Amino acid sequence: MTDVREHDLGAITVTEWPHPRPRYLALVVHGYGEHAGRYDELAGVLTRHGAAVYGPDHTGHGRSAGERVVIEDFEDVVADVHRVAALARAAHRGLPLVMAGHSMGGLIAARYAQRHGAGLSALVLSAPVIGAWELPGRLLALDEIPDTPISPAALSRDPAVGAAYAADPLVWHGPMKRPTLEAFTRTLKAVDDGGDVGELPLLWLHGDDDRLVPLPGSRTGVERLSGGRLTERIFTGARHEVFNETNRAEVFAELTRFLDRVLPR
Repeated sequence: MTDVREHDLGAITVTEWPHPRPRYLALVVHGYGEHAGRYDELAGVLTRHGAAVYGPDHTGHGRSAGERVVIEDFEDVVADVHRVAALARAAHRGLPLVMAGHSMGGLIAARYAQRHGAGLSALVLSAPVIGAWELPGRLLALDEIPDTPISPAALSRDPAVGAAYAADPLVWHGPMKRPTLEAFTRTLKAVDDGGDVGELPLLWLHGDDDRLVPLPGSRTGVERLSGGRLTERIFTGARHEVFNETNRAEVFAELTRFLDRVLPR
């Protein structure tokens, strides 16, 4: 595990993976039901690449306050992430900021880029929940949301990843909640209607065997979001968490190559 620090932003807990002399800042935006601590390996890659890395636990997630996995309004989460960006910038003035969002975090990061993209130097979306994602509508149509936890095997071909996820006390293992599903529906539409991100460089990473956030649905959202500076990397056989996949060295190499290309020298 890399060196970590913890910051308290009121109800939100933020993990920092520090760098003594960073050349850029990276803000990691985690997915549904999990927490920033699951991104320790990614953070290690980024710190070795020259970043000071920050990752909030969203409201209702991980070590942050709030009813578990209840997000009433994703615009509030975007505002929380903006506070984390301000924390990072206050510690390291004048450095470029990269945002990397996974799954639900991709939805949050996409909305962030629509609202605050002028302050970003690059956007990375991993299996983002944007475009056509049918799960919220399907569950909201039911009288009672079934208690069907995410299958650990859907995350990665690496069984150790699924075992760690299943044993993690900071991960939510219960059913999805109606207010969060309703918020997903509203924010999917907001991102669809929110326009593209202009000249912001965008890297899209996805596994073609992702059953949680299927590739074709995300594609419609990514293509609408991109202003033209899109780099797309689809990994054959990979499942939902490409940063935790058996070929993650290849994924990390794609990420650092992209950052080398788009970040100011």
